[in-house]
Amino acid sequence: MNKVNIRGVEIFPFSSRDQLADYVNSNPGILVAINAEKIINSTEQTRSIINRNIGYCDGAGAQMALQRKGYPDAIKVAGCELWLSLIGRFYKEKTFYLVGAKQAVIDATVEKLRKEFKGINIVGYRNGYIKTDEEKAAVIADIVAKKPDIVFVAMGSPKQELLMEEMLSQHKAIYQGLGGSFDVFTGHVKRAPKWWVEHKVEWLYRLINQPSRIKRQIKLVKFAWWIAANKF
Repeated sequence: MNKVNIRGVEIFPFSSRDQLADYVNSNPGILVAINAEKIINSTEQTRSIINRNIGYCDGAGAQMALQRKGYPDAIKVAGCELWLSLIGRFYKEKTFYLVGAKQAVIDATVEKLRKEFKGINIVGYRNGYIKTDEEKAAVIADIVAKKPDIVFVAMGSPKQELLMEEMLSQHKAIYQGLGGSFDVFTGHVKRAPKWWVEHKVEWLYRLINQPSRIKRQIKLVKFAWWIAANKF
């Protein structure tokens, strides 16, 4: 499958969740969520991280750009949904390792996963507060020793991607960066209601509930203009 270049950021135009899952199953690597904000704010470092890994569409803006580029069937998948789709697809046959969030949140995440996916094999997990090189080396060594098939890292970008690249260099697996998805999954952070998500205005829900995001959201107007004027 060919990547699509959107202002220097390369995205795979997956047309379904199954196609995405099939691809990473055959081509293990690091899944990186791409939305309009990430494209607008991309730097040489973040573009490099995305482009050498598996960038997937995680926002309506990125989806519209892919569609204007000639991929009308391109879908968007929120990262906080994708990891659960991957678990649902593979939990009976693959092993998992989780890193991220506060200790109470990661504990609750593992407990809830074991209730919802009976028989899931979580071979290891720990919180996301990795403060020293020794702690980082220890978690990588544990992953190398336990050889999980899928690793989820919820620490925010680009920290989580850089850590996953170190992990991947020593253990080949499917990796996905999740940001705050463990907090959403366990109810510590509330996601937009279903209607807002389905109508592609989840960003507006966040803005209403967190007005301080206005400076970030203004940039989306610029992105919309790029799409309208084919400047991408």
